[in-house]
Order: sequence, then structure tokens, then C-alpha cells
Amino acid sequence: MRGAENINYRWQWYRVDDFLFTSDNGAWAAGPLIQGLFVTLEISVLSLILTLVIGLATALLRLSSSVVGRGLARGYLELIRNTPLLIQLYVMYFVLGPILGWGQTTTAIACLAAFQGAYTSEIFRAGLRAIPRGQVEAGESLGLTRLDNYRYVILPQVLRNMLPPLTNEAVSLVKNSSIVSVIAIFDLTTQGRNLIADTFLTFEIWLTVAAIYLAVTLALSTAAAMAERRRAGA
Repeated sequence: MRGAENINYRWQWYRVDDFLFTSDNGAWAAGPLIQGLFVTLEISVLSLILTLVIGLATALLRLSSSVVGRGLARGYLELIRNTPLLIQLYVMYFVLGPILGWGQTTTAIACLAAFQGAYTSEIFRAGLRAIPRGQVEAGESLGLTRLDNYRYVILPQVLRNMLPPLTNEAVSLVKNSSIVSVIAIFDLTTQGRNLIADTFLTFEIWLTVAAIYLAVTLALSTAAAMAERRRAGA
């Protein structure tokens, strides 16, 4: 605030409402920032689903007896964890996207899922290794197939134990989704940048955008904490 005063910045918070919701003949509609929030949520939710699939598949490969499978999983982890997310997004958008026929949104979802999946796989791997071997053998003694053993015995326990770290990954994914603004997806960050370019309300818009991201991530953390308490009380 003092910095803004030093540069004689004139606060205009009263204009921010128009960027959240608009009214046309008494009918309310989402403004640019809320429209951007919907895009951010859509990309985040789809990326999270794909992240879980990639994370589980990578963890199973790393724990498998296949040398090739372990090598592929290890190579993927090292590649993703040791290169910047921005570079990965550019490579997917300018190289893989045109080859595979991916649009901007598909590229963004694939990139975020690939990036977050590498870290999520380590959570899955730790969760799978924490399951006592005796439970696997008990499932096999009951005649369960390997797939049913994972479905009914192992994964339900793993997912319950992984809820806190998975929540952290979901929060991280929502924040990382802001990077898709560099490929002209009209997410929350892009809408904020466009509004600032049009109105010069730099502080008001960025603070509002930050507050919206904070509200989303706090909602995620609160929901996870409630689920954790319910599980503990069950």
C-alpha cells in the first residue's frame, strides 16, 4: 500500500465488481475474471484426473519387475523433474501439439498432468510400499486376481493414506495452471493481464486474481481436512 502511495497510485476498487459479474437488463452474468476462473477450474480438474492416472501408472512401473518398465519410468521422472515447466509447455505446444493435432487446451492439460504426474507417482509409490505384504497375500489367498487385489484391497487403503499429500499436489496444480496463460488460453491469469492492459488497474486486478486463487486453494484444503477428519472419526 505504501509503495502505491509513493508512486501516487489512485486506487479504484469500485471498478473491480464489473470484472467479476456483469448485469444486463437485470440478468447477472459472469464477468471476465469469473469466466477465466471457470477455464482455470476446467483445466485443473481434467489435469488432476490425468495426473492420478499417470502417477499411478508410473508408480506401478517403478515397482514392477520389468527392467524396461522401471527404466522408462525413471527416465520420465528425471526428464520432468529436471526441466522447467515453462520449457515443457513450449515443447509440447510448438513441437508435440502440431504433430499430434492437439489444441491449446489439450496441450495445457497434457503438460500439467505430465509435470504433476511425476511428483504424484512418488506419492503413489510410497503409499503402495506402505501396504504390508501380508494384505496382498491375503487377497491372493481369497482367489482375487491381481487387478481385483489392487482394486478392492490395496488402492482404497493407499488413497486414504495419500489424501493429505494428494491435496498438496492438487493445490500446486491449480497454482501451476496459471502458466498456461503463455499459450493464450483465457484462464484467470490471462483475463487479469488483459484487464490490466485495458484499464491500468494493476494492483486491484492482481490482488483480486490472487484472492480468487487463494479462495480456490483454501477450499481444496478445507475439503481435504474435512474428509480426513471424517475418515479419522469413522
